[in-house]
Amino acid sequence: MPPEDKLYDLADFFKVFSDSSRIKLLYVLMDTELCVNEIAEQAGMSQSAVSHQLRTLKQMDLVKFRRDGKSIWYSLSDDHIKNILSTGYEHICEEHEED
Repeated sequence: MPPEDKLYDLADFFKVFSDSSRIKLLYVLMDTELCVNEIAEQAGMSQSAVSHQLRTLKQMDLVKFRRDGKSIWYSLSDDHIKNILSTGYEHICEEHEED
């Protein structure tokens, strides 16, 4: 059993995945690096909503960013995030097949 503080950290980590807007942004960034206006366009969200959700995703180290002049480019932090999304999606699809 992991230490209690790590269990709380893990619970906080999974809370980030409880919002479909954040999941959508993670999927948009799955295989590419984009700036906020491109993310907003692909996700069908406002730039302010995207910026708000990106702040949460950055705080939890799910996305990273880099500056290039005045532009800020976002991408997934690492392949762990892709794996978590893929595994979760596979689980959901399997559940629906059993129904």
